[in-house]
Amino acid sequence: MSQNIINEVVFLLHSFLLGIAITFVYDGFLILRRLIRHSLFLISVEDLIFWIACAIGVFYMLYEENNGILRWFAVFGATLGMIVYKKSFSRLIVDFLSALIARIFRMLFGMIRFLLKPFRFLCRKVGRALRFSSKKGRKAGKCVKNKLTDRMKLLKITLCKH
Repeated sequence: MSQNIINEVVFLLHSFLLGIAITFVYDGFLILRRLIRHSLFLISVEDLIFWIACAIGVFYMLYEENNGILRWFAVFGATLGMIVYKKSFSRLIVDFLSALIARIFRMLFGMIRFLLKPFRFLCRKVGRALRFSSKKGRKAGKCVKNKLTDRMKLLKITLCKH
């Protein structure tokens, strides 16, 4: 084979791999969306940024490999790479990784909850003590207020008599 044909085949292979890479990165967004709920606006912004980054990546590949000239077989190769990856591995990877990451997060949160259990116990005890003391403090405050009010009345009466 001539060197030109080999270069074209390598270019087609690179566009095929770029299609796989684009779909793989998008699967990362899908995993993130499964783990954390997103609003429609946030999904739209993520998709816009993703596709702008993909366009820059495709342009860079075309610029480096083919001097910036758009070749339709490169678009076909990228599309074929996306379809092959999406139909073969995408669902397995998204399901497996999202379940794995969710399980890891659950284990981490469980360990954190276990480690913070003494602090939660202490906070409950302190909170109960504060509530109890505030009730007693309110009662004592009312008692002191009543006594002060009585003393003020007695003082006024005494001053008025003199």
